Amino acid sequence: MPIKITSIEITQHRLKLDPPFHASWDTQPRRHFDACIVRVHTDAGLTGIASGDFMVGFQGHEHLFIGQDPLAIERHWRVLNNIQFHYGRCWPLDLALWDLAGKITGQPVWKLLGGLSNKVRAYASSGTLRAPAELADAAERYLAEGFQALKIRFHRGDYRSDIKALEAVRARVGDRLDLMVDCNQGWRMSWDTYAPWSLKDAIPVARELERLGVYWMEEPLHRSDREGMRRLREMVDIRIAGGEMTREMYEFRDLIRDGCLDVVQPDAALVGGITGLRRIAAMAQENNVVFTPHTWTNGMGVVANVHLTAGVADAPFIEIPYDPPEWSRERRDYMMAKPLTVDKDGWVVLGDEPGLGYELDEERLKATRTS
Repeated sequence: MPIKITSIEITQHRLKLDPPFHASWDTQPRRHFDACIVRVHTDAGLTGIASGDFMVGFQGHEHLFIGQDPLAIERHWRVLNNIQFHYGRCWPLDLALWDLAGKITGQPVWKLLGGLSNKVRAYASSGTLRAPAELADAAERYLAEGFQALKIRFHRGDYRSDIKALEAVRARVGDRLDLMVDCNQGWRMSWDTYAPWSLKDAIPVARELERLGVYWMEEPLHRSDREGMRRLREMVDIRIAGGEMTREMYEFRDLIRDGCLDVVQPDAALVGGITGLRRIAAMAQENNVVFTPHTWTNGMGVVANVHLTAGVADAPFIEIPYDPPEWSRERRDYMMAKPLTVDKDGWVVLGDEPGLGYELDEERLKATRTS
C-alpha cells in the first residue's frame, strides 16, 4: 500500500528579542522573531518538517493534500501554485514534502535533487548598519570564523556614507574577503514609503562598487524597473543581483530572458519552494546566470535553500544570515535542536541524513508557541 498524507499541522511561534534587532532594511526595530512550523504527517509514521513564510491563506485547503501520495510532489506544487495566486505564499509545505520524500526514500534532499555536491561556500550576510571602524572589526571576526565572503548593507540615507563603511572594510581586510553589497531598493516594509533609486541614482554607486572590487550589487533598483536593471547591467561591469521577493515563476523567466540580472536570488521558503526553484536554477544555468538563493527566513529555511543549491547549482556562495551579537545563530535558529554552522574553511557541509537533516527543539517551540 502506498504511503498517504494523514494530516498537516501548522504552528506559529514567537521569540522575544531583547535587545531588539535593528535591521538595515526596516525603519522599525524588531522586538520579536516569528516562525511558522509545518509538519506533514503520514500513515507510515513519518513526518516532513519545514519552516518559512506564515502559510497565510492555507487554512481550508488541507483536504487537497490529505489522502494523497506525499511523493506526488509535482501535483502538490501545482496546487500550492494556485493557492499562491489566490491567497498567500504557502511554500513551506513544499519544503516539508521534500523533507518527507527524503525520509521515505532514506536519502538527503540534495541527493534527491541531483547530488551535484554536498556543500556550498557561505557568505556572511550582515543585517545591521555599523560605523565604518566597527564594520571593519566585524569583517575581521568573520574572517577568523572561516568566512571568505561578506555582504554589506547600504541604507544610511546617503550612499556616500555607505561607501565610507565599505572603504573601511576593504582597507582592513584587503582581498581576503569577497564583498557583496545589498542596496535594498527592490521593495519596502509596509510602513516605509520613501522612493527607491532611479537608474541615474544607481550608476554612481555602481561605479564606486566597481572601484572597490565588489562581487555583486544587489537590488539597486525597484523590482518593477526591469528596463533600468537591463540598462544598468549593460553600463557597468559589476554583477547585478536581485529577485529575492519575486513571486511568480514567469517573472524569473522574464528577468533572465531580458538580461536584467547576472545573479538571480529567489528564496525557496518564500517563492516556488524547492520544486519551483529547481526549474529556475536550470534556466539560470542555461543562460549563464548565477543562481544563489536569498535566505533571510530562519535556519530551517536556510538549510532548505542550501540543499537546493548544492544539489543542482554551481553557486559561488550562498547567503547565511549572521551578524552577531544582534543577529546570532541562537536567534536565527531558535526552533532547531542544533543551529546551522559554517566550517573553518567557510563551507556549509550537508550530511547524509534523510530529508533536510535537521531536528526541532521541541521544548523551545513549546515555550514560544502562539497558536
